[in-house]
Amino acid sequence: MKIVISSTGNELNAQVSPVFGRCPFYAFVDTEAEDLAFQAVPNPAVSAMGGAGIQAAQFVVEQGAQAVISGNLGPNAFYVLQNNGVPLYSFAGGTVAEAVEAFKAGKLTQGPGATVGAHTGMGRGMGRGMGRGMGRGMGQGAGFQQPAAGGSQPPTEAEEEE
Repeated sequence: MKIVISSTGNELNAQVSPVFGRCPFYAFVDTEAEDLAFQAVPNPAVSAMGGAGIQAAQFVVEQGAQAVISGNLGPNAFYVLQNNGVPLYSFAGGTVAEAVEAFKAGKLTQGPGATVGAHTGMGRGMGRGMGRGMGRGMGQGAGFQQPAAGGSQPPTEAEEEE
């Protein structure tokens, strides 16, 4: 079975990441291989402006993940995984290798849903400002013409022809 573990690093001794959508790496592991074969892949959604959980979940599904192990998972990512038949297993505090061993030994239980609320992992400077724009916009309308210097109007076409 091909499982994916959210990871803080690209090695088997790296810690399981407490977040799914913005974790630095995904460790893809073939649980049926004798020698714990794995591949660490950088998370392409880690710097996403928004929707990181959805993008991350779509990514792991496209890579063929049949199960996900993570510290936490938000509702949008859970929805994508659920719709693709990929179960979630929570694992907090340990390495990728320990998570794989716990999974293989049947010590992890399948999560019934998201483990955190929406927008929980939005750290990393993703705040939303509530500033007040005080600029003085200069419109681009076709308003009236100002009189030329000296108070006279610009010449009309008929006057220019004279």
